[in-house]
Amino acid sequence: MLLAGLGVGALASQLGSVTVSAVPDQQSGAVGGIQNTVTNLGASIGTALAGAVLISALTTSFLSGVEHNPAVPSHLAAKAQRELAGGIPFMSDKELNIQLDKAGVPSKTADAIVAENATARIDGLRTSLSLLAGIALIALFARRRIPAQQPAVPPGSDIGA
Repeated sequence: MLLAGLGVGALASQLGSVTVSAVPDQQSGAVGGIQNTVTNLGASIGTALAGAVLISALTTSFLSGVEHNPAVPSHLAAKAQRELAGGIPFMSDKELNIQLDKAGVPSKTADAIVAENATARIDGLRTSLSLLAGIALIALFARRRIPAQQPAVPPGSDIGA
């Protein structure tokens, strides 16, 4: 996450200057506005997509793990499938233990469920970060379409005058 933050910070600090300097002065305001809008839109959509994938992977991994764990009785696994199919909230191991104690779940079963929750959190994070890495790779290929030099001003035009 630190490396991703450093990369985005280094890119964002230069992106505006590069984008605006590639067009004539009369268009720099419009281009800067479009660049900022698209950057914010991409960050919003990327965050929402990563979060949706994270919750989906967390839910799938947890429910699958609980269903296949021999320490979790089948009636509890079925109840988890019914009640948590819409998405599992993030819970710390401590908070999950408290909730399981309140529900009267035996200690051995509770330990197995907490272990599955910890594994599912890591699976969800890996899946979400893999998606973001894939998007970054696609962006590397798309960068080939970026011009290597500033476009020339057409002769006789009043742009740049």
